[in-house]
Amino acid sequence: MSLFKNYKENCIEAGCDEAGRGCLAGPVFAAAVILPKNFEHPLLNDSKKLSEKTRNLLRPFIEQNAIVFAVASVDNFTIDKINILNASILAMQQALQMLTLQPEHIIVDGNRFKKYGDIPYTTIVGGDGLYASIAAASVLAKTYRDEFMLNAHQKYPQYNWSNNKGYPTKAHRLAIEKFGTTELHRMSYQLLAPKTLF
Repeated sequence: MSLFKNYKENCIEAGCDEAGRGCLAGPVFAAAVILPKNFEHPLLNDSKKLSEKTRNLLRPFIEQNAIVFAVASVDNFTIDKINILNASILAMQQALQMLTLQPEHIIVDGNRFKKYGDIPYTTIVGGDGLYASIAAASVLAKTYRDEFMLNAHQKYPQYNWSNNKGYPTKAHRLAIEKFGTTELHRMSYQLLAPKTLF
């Protein structure tokens, strides 16, 4: 399936997406990407639908062929302070701020965003599977976040972050129960599995 190029034609449009909202540990990452009109890659899609190998293949292609891109992150302490929705939006706006070319329109995956300067924006549920710039942003956010968690795994191998990337797997929750939390865990999240009542 070929993704749409732009939501609005004939304008400089940036696609934004985040990765790591549902994780128990680590920052939330976000990317902003402006693609050229002729950008195309047959494998590009919503990062959640791609294998890790495909995402890692796409990342350098996006970085080399985008007009501009930027990746930002918001740490777990801020997530605990302002909540994950606000932290995700903050990360996307930080990525937009880092772009060396400011867009004339912004498209965002999901249904929530906040006013960014005077630039109009459109939120699109499932946008990462529809628009190339959002899909590209989802791939960058996911690969940069995975890289962060792989590095964190070196320090905390007992949580198996090299496999679960901080998501709430059974093994991750059991490790928290056994070893406690780290400075990367999100304390506002339910870290332990809820106890079954009999």
